[in-house]
Amino acid sequence: MVGIRDGQFSPLPSEYLTPARAFLSLVSSTGAYASKTAVTRASSAPATANPLIAAVILGLFVLAAILSAGRKDITQGFDEVAHTSYVAHIQATGAAWPALEGMRLLDPHSFQFTGNANYLNHPPMFYALLAALGPKLEGRPQALLAHRLIDVAIAAIGFAALLGLGLVAQFPRQEFYAYAVPLACIPALAPIAGAVNNDNLAFLGGAAATLGVWQLVATRRGGWLAVALAGVIAAGWAKLTGLVLTGAMVAAVFAYIAWRRRVPWLWTIAVLLAVAIAAAPYAIYLLQYGSPTPETPAQIALITDGARAAGWADLPRKSFPDYLGHFLVALIVDWMPVLGVRSDFNYAMLVIPVVALVCALAGILLSLRRLRRGQETTLDTVVLAGAAALAATFALHVGYSYGRHVATGWLMDAYPRYYLPLAAILPLAALSLLAAIETPRWRAGLLAFLIAGPVIFRIFGAPLG
Repeated sequence: MVGIRDGQFSPLPSEYLTPARAFLSLVSSTGAYASKTAVTRASSAPATANPLIAAVILGLFVLAAILSAGRKDITQGFDEVAHTSYVAHIQATGAAWPALEGMRLLDPHSFQFTGNANYLNHPPMFYALLAALGPKLEGRPQALLAHRLIDVAIAAIGFAALLGLGLVAQFPRQEFYAYAVPLACIPALAPIAGAVNNDNLAFLGGAAATLGVWQLVATRRGGWLAVALAGVIAAGWAKLTGLVLTGAMVAAVFAYIAWRRRVPWLWTIAVLLAVAIAAAPYAIYLLQYGSPTPETPAQIALITDGARAAGWADLPRKSFPDYLGHFLVALIVDWMPVLGVRSDFNYAMLVIPVVALVCALAGILLSLRRLRRGQETTLDTVVLAGAAALAATFALHVGYSYGRHVATGWLMDAYPRYYLPLAAILPLAALSLLAAIETPRWRAGLLAFLIAGPVIFRIFGAPLG
């Protein structure tokens, strides 16, 4: 295997496997191992060009986000009218902590406030930031572009942080491609970056947290813990799922470090303080509304009226296993959000993210086995912490969504973008699988899939045009 210790790739001779053996080894304590020469040669492509590659990928991402910002209809996807209206409300009222039930939606054409209530129930920090940095929105549709470009900058900083992780980890060139290209090809990432949306701040916070925990495990330097905790606060102040994802990941890494060695007491205080700061908005909402995710009249009406309009309200409610199956399928299908009608070919392309997910799951299991054997690397630690956070968030997401389904019939809660704060975990998990494969042709095939697959899916996963 090619492992990562202290941020570096290094050979670990106990993990040389073909893909078949990589999977079989998950249920067997024995396996066939070979010398490390072949794997070392296969992974020794120089990484000196990686900074230039990263700059090109970042530039293309920013360009795609800017193009999306310039042409996207505000009414098409990602609740942008509601997010923009939140910003405009803070600009108009100056309220640092607005009453959610008092906010109104803008008319998407005139940008004048209407009598329709805003249904968002997120903390106001992201919207206050845009309100302070961007021009006045009320009555000025042309001001939207400036706010979108601020979002592009926020998302670009987060994307740069994730590319930076690949650089400090000193991935060999092909492995760097296999890490960076899937991130760049996340279908919703650039369109969300080019829209007014709190997912961008959550993404930035998650990227900072991921980079921070990687470097914390690799270097044991407290400054990187500060970066990770700043990411938790940013993601948490953006939305509750951002807090759960990043908070759980950082907590898992901190617990791992404490398990392996004694940690400074100041670190413990810093973690507790940061989590308290990140969770403070939801504690306030709990006191104000009785829930960290307030069920305002507009939020309730959105769900009940939407379920009734879709014809779900009068249908028999699904059992939990049926709902879980529906949720998983919707999560996979909506990985590529589309406004038009998918063709059979578009649906067939979904096999690419499914296979990529299987590869990531195999990598997670291999990382778990290395941890149990005491052979874990920085890669394994971060993959397992991120996977635990994703699993915990997914369980909460499904449970909450099923409750809404039972109450109203609503069936549209499986949004993949909620998991963007930990977007790097699945590509890293795929590298964990790759590191366990010795045979050059199998390594080459997996690398080709990890690099080309996301590009193919990005092009052909949705109707062209």
